[in-house]
Amino acid sequence: MGDPRISIRRLEHWFGAGEHRAPALAGIDLDVAEHEFLCLLGPSGCGKSTLLNIVAGFLRPTAGEVLVDGRPVSEPGADRGVVFQEYVLFPWLTVAGNVEFGPRLAGVPATERRQTVARCLDLVGLGAHAAKFPLQLSGGMKQRAAIARALANNPAIILMDEPFGALDAQTREVLQDELSRIQRLEHKTILFVTHSIREAVYLADRVVVMTSAPGRIKQVFEITLVGPRDRFAPEFTRYESEITRVVKEEVAKVHE
Repeated sequence: MGDPRISIRRLEHWFGAGEHRAPALAGIDLDVAEHEFLCLLGPSGCGKSTLLNIVAGFLRPTAGEVLVDGRPVSEPGADRGVVFQEYVLFPWLTVAGNVEFGPRLAGVPATERRQTVARCLDLVGLGAHAAKFPLQLSGGMKQRAAIARALANNPAIILMDEPFGALDAQTREVLQDELSRIQRLEHKTILFVTHSIREAVYLADRVVVMTSAPGRIKQVFEITLVGPRDRFAPEFTRYESEITRVVKEEVAKVHE
C-alpha cells in the first residue's frame, strides 16, 4: 500500500474560550488510504462532524494537523468534495445548473461542462431530471443531485456528513446501494460520518468507533465482507453486533 491519501496527526480541537473552553477532539491519529471507504461512528457530540470539517478545511484544529497527499490542509479545496445531511442545493438553479456550478466556477469550457453534468447525473440516476428545480425533487433525489455536484469537480476525496440521515429507511437503503455502486465505479477516497451501525457495515472498508467527548479513536474494525453486501448474512450480523457493543459502551458514558 502506498502513502495514505489523508493523514491525521495528533489532532486536537477545543470549542469556546476561558472557563467555557471544552475539548471536542483529543489526540486523533488516523490514516485513510487511497480509494478507501472509511466510516466514523460514535455517540452524539463525540466530534465526528468536527473531524470531518477539519479535513474539509472549514475548521482549523487547535493542535495537530491534517495532510492530504502529504500537504497540510489549511482551507477548503477542489480535491475534497463535501456532501452534507442538508442538501444545500441552490433553489434558483436546475439540477443540471447545480451540478455544473463547480466546473463553471473553475473555468471549465462549456462543452466539457455539459459532458461532465451528463455523466454525473447518469451516474446517480438523475439523467431524466436535469431540467427540474430542487423544489420539484424528493429528498432522495435532492441528495443524489448533491452527490452528483460533489462528483462534478472530480475530487480525489469525498467527505460525507450523515448524507442519508434525513431520509426514510427505504430511500436510505436505496441510496446506500447507489453510493456503493458509485464507489466501485469511481474509486474515490470517502470519509463518511454516520450514526447508523448498519449503514457503516454495509458501506465501509473500515469502521472507526470514537469515544464520547472529547473524541478519541476507541477501536477500528476492518470489514472484510465482499460486495455487494447482504444485510442479512450471518457475517454481516456479527460485525453489526460487535460494533454495536463497542458503541454502546461509549453511549453509556454520556449518560453516567
